[in-house]
Amino acid sequence: MPIAFPQARHPAVNVRAVTRGPLYHFFGYYDKSCWDASGRWILGQESSFMDRPPRAGDPLTIGMIDTHNDHAWRPLAQTRAWNWQQGCMLQWLGGGPEIIFNDVREGRFIARVMNVETGTERVLERPIYTVNRPGTHGVSLNFSRLQHQRPGYGYAGVPDAWEHVAVPEDDGLYAVDLQSGASRLILSVAQAAAFKPKAEFDGKIHRFNHAQFGADAGRFAFLHRYKSADEEVGLTRLMTLNLDGSELRCLSDHGLVSHYDWHGTSAILAWAHRKGIGDRYFLFQEDGNGIETVGDGIFFCDGHCSYSPDGKWILTDTYPDETHHRSLLLYQPQTGVLYLLGRFLAAPMNWEIRCDLHPRWNRDGTQICIDSIHEGPRQMYVLDVGHLTASA
Repeated sequence: MPIAFPQARHPAVNVRAVTRGPLYHFFGYYDKSCWDASGRWILGQESSFMDRPPRAGDPLTIGMIDTHNDHAWRPLAQTRAWNWQQGCMLQWLGGGPEIIFNDVREGRFIARVMNVETGTERVLERPIYTVNRPGTHGVSLNFSRLQHQRPGYGYAGVPDAWEHVAVPEDDGLYAVDLQSGASRLILSVAQAAAFKPKAEFDGKIHRFNHAQFGADAGRFAFLHRYKSADEEVGLTRLMTLNLDGSELRCLSDHGLVSHYDWHGTSAILAWAHRKGIGDRYFLFQEDGNGIETVGDGIFFCDGHCSYSPDGKWILTDTYPDETHHRSLLLYQPQTGVLYLLGRFLAAPMNWEIRCDLHPRWNRDGTQICIDSIHEGPRQMYVLDVGHLTASA
């Protein structure tokens, strides 16, 4: 049966493809905008296949979609460090004209910064996971470790030097200056595991994933995960840290934390488990002084959640229901208004190569971009929602 949202309204929403075959296109994760500051250019990624995970050496083409010229595709570069969930972490720096993405050079993962107007570029010594809003600094982590601990989120081709170390003392989260390229270790995996440790840490393999800056250019969140060899994901803590490595905090450690998004600088919305309550969307005050449920009685499953640029709307999706459809949802916490924007067919696929909608906002909250296979090939689509979000 389809997932039911009895409170949902069903508005008329225009959905249009902005990429076309014969090749396959996607952007990746939900936590960054694929639009530049002008709103004209949409970043995308192009592959010659969609039926298997990328292997070491498989190329991925990076390009831009010209929304002022019949969505013409303009190729920019190629990379060989990517996955289906997040691509190569392609994103704009401060809205453009520079972009940043990960690649592999001389047996190590790196990041490339390219000016899309001039074609000039510079290389950074570490791959990038997240970038702050001004585009001045980023956070790096070990993508080789993700490749063997959480396939589908790491990159193939570079061995993990700490593969057989459960809690590395000299690997973890790195702060990266995106101008100079200088980087330094700001939190080791061992330091995270030693912070408010739990008995269940013992014997587990620890890692970091899903780092994200909020509106504060100097503070970010991340997930500390730990699992045994036979577990798929393991258990998770939601943590925050300053870019200089100070003020480490743990916001949730009840076993499950999944997708999340910052609400400004003071709070984080996350799908999580809380003992005595269950699995919900929770809004965690970043200073640790409050937790509240969001959309209680409306949302019953995990999704890729994000706030609109003005912070008044929550956009999220679902995983496939029993009919293999993914739902796309827009929710206004202040009024309780819920819009079901569409249900998109997703034929069963291997979990590692699945095509999540990963909905992401444009920069003024009037459009949404998704990746989808509801028409067969993996392509990118844009939905117009300005007539809905203007009602806030």
